[in-house]
Amino acid sequence: MYCLVCGKLSFYHICKRCKAEFLKPSLYKRVVEKEFEVYSFYRYSTIKDLILTKHKFIGYFIYSILAQESFKKFAKEFKFTNQLYSFACDDHVKNGYSHTAILNKYLKSPYITPVHSVLRAQTEVNYSGKSLQFRQNNPRNFIYKYRSNIDAIIIDDIITTGSTIKEAKKILEENGVNVLFALTLTDARE
Repeated sequence: MYCLVCGKLSFYHICKRCKAEFLKPSLYKRVVEKEFEVYSFYRYSTIKDLILTKHKFIGYFIYSILAQESFKKFAKEFKFTNQLYSFACDDHVKNGYSHTAILNKYLKSPYITPVHSVLRAQTEVNYSGKSLQFRQNNPRNFIYKYRSNIDAIIIDDIITTGSTIKEAKKILEENGVNVLFALTLTDARE
């Protein structure tokens, strides 16, 4: 097998050297609507090709690596005064797995409980490469089926216009969830 980043022979999809050199996470902040913060771990240009693997089965392995290098490390360092829950934006299974569910799974810690299959889109709209106007005219129509009166984090792989995360936040708040912030792998806006 060859490393997907450097192309050298490797026992792993991404070799140890490339993980250390290219996948060391940083925390980038973007404020969307009324001081709501979205934190991303990588610059889009650094992981663009890796993000695009989500449309293929190999994406399962790549997203697992990205989640271990970022979300898992974040969860290990993150502390909070009470229990938080994390919800992935639309963790439907596509191509044999859910890329957002993988990210969410790696947030498990004494302070964060990942919950799966509770924040679901009723419509399957592909937003890739689409304008803000298209996204606003074709909402995901999320439904939420879990507890109220809890604190939560929204999880997604990428923030582009922010419309998906804002829509998820709105439905959660309508159901009595206090959304603290969102986490993504990358911000397409850089």
